[in-house]
Amino acid sequence: MTPTPPQPFPPATTVDALGRILASHELPPGDRAALRRMIPAQRPPLAFFRLACRALPPDWETHHREWTTVVAGMALMCPDPHRPGRAVGVALAEAGLSESRLERLLVAEGEFLGTTLLRTAYFLGAKQLPLDWTEFARLLFVTDRDERETVRLAIARDFYRPPEARPRRN
Repeated sequence: MTPTPPQPFPPATTVDALGRILASHELPPGDRAALRRMIPAQRPPLAFFRLACRALPPDWETHHREWTTVVAGMALMCPDPHRPGRAVGVALAEAGLSESRLERLLVAEGEFLGTTLLRTAYFLGAKQLPLDWTEFARLLFVTDRDERETVRLAIARDFYRPPEARPRRN
């Protein structure tokens, strides 16, 4: 019997659930606004804990900063933050992100990666261009250098893919 390969972290189902909740009317507007203002390095608002208990894995506290960054970024892109299957690089190219901003995003590490990702989410939210947040989440959560590089290369590949070769916008 062959071992089951490990599931990529974070699970796409968790990111999908966050996207549905953040885009829905069941989340009060005040909570959504508090999540938009959230700074991952600071204590999160009560709205984050309500959402975390509802949608995040039971051990979310072990990746507190990553989850606060994902939630804050998705909240910045409301009302339509998450579109499963829509590549990050494609969304960035369609939004007209400059190459210098793309490079900052792709080389960022640690706390600067979270800050750069939130700035990118704000940019995309202003353009109302949703994307698959699973890819951004993987960029934050993955600790293996080779796996993180694979995510970065996929974003760059999709960004530079000719428009006629890009997947159709959903």
